[in-house]
Amino acid sequence: MEAIVRVVVHLACFALALYAMQALNYEKLIRKGRVVQAQLLYILTAMCIALLAAQFLLNLVIKIHV
Repeated sequence: MEAIVRVVVHLACFALALYAMQALNYEKLIRKGRVVQAQLLYILTAMCIALLAAQFLLNLVIKIHV
């Protein structure tokens, strides 16, 4: 059961990170003709933010229950 909760929290944080990153205008930072690299950077950045947020939330819940 705990594993399912962890997966759901990570997926929810990833979805929220993607949603939040839509507010950025990163097109000015990317070189022309580098679309695939820009998309990869976008996904990896969202994954990093999601991982940090999910770990924070899960650790926070664990600390509260102890």
